[in-house]
Amino acid sequence: MTVVVPFYNDPYLPVALESALAQTYEPLEIIVVNDGSMRETNLLERYEGRIRVLNKINGGTASALNAGFRSAKGQYVAWLSSDDRFLPDKIERQVRYMTESGHSISHTAFWQMNGDGETDRQPVVLHDDSMVHFYRSMLESNTVNGCTVMMNKALFTRMGGFSEQLKYTHDYELWLRTIVAGYPIGYLNIPLTEYRIHSGMGSLMYRESVLQEVEDLQKMYIPRLRNLITALQGGSH
Repeated sequence: MTVVVPFYNDPYLPVALESALAQTYEPLEIIVVNDGSMRETNLLERYEGRIRVLNKINGGTASALNAGFRSAKGQYVAWLSSDDRFLPDKIERQVRYMTESGHSISHTAFWQMNGDGETDRQPVVLHDDSMVHFYRSMLESNTVNGCTVMMNKALFTRMGGFSEQLKYTHDYELWLRTIVAGYPIGYLNIPLTEYRIHSGMGSLMYRESVLQEVEDLQKMYIPRLRNLITALQGGSH
């Protein structure tokens, strides 16, 4: 099992790494992909010997994830953003779910937290975890939080990884591509990740660009996803 942490100039990194190192699941490989950081790299020094660091020129999150996942030794791979946290039993519970359900990819409920690490009182969940309901939600927006995802590395390789042409929606595109290729994304309705909302997030700072990428992706994938939803409904709608 491998956890990949893309890292670029992020002072929150130690919080993410401590949460990965505190996992109850063993053995666990932790790979930090330093995507050409110009500051905060000294934060990595205290973890020498406990994590693996891949250094690369800056290429964006998709390229960092691809580098980390391709280098992973684990059967399963998970993504942890450098400003987020895993709960201690995140990997253990999700590996068990993947093994028992037979899914090649899955996601979970999650908590939201602010810049100071304070979590909301209620987690973010999919209230109806039926596959048809989930696929309908994906027609509108990306309802899969990337840092809750675990996938079989073989599936990642088969799908060709994240699109490095997309700066903000590389995750949404891979989930859509995976779904229409016939690999359902399983859902574990337990919050196991703490997702940080803060002013420095790219999705907030570059909202217009994000929305344009989303619109382009939906033009490409929505017809195929609608066909899949119709097939799952038995062609009755």
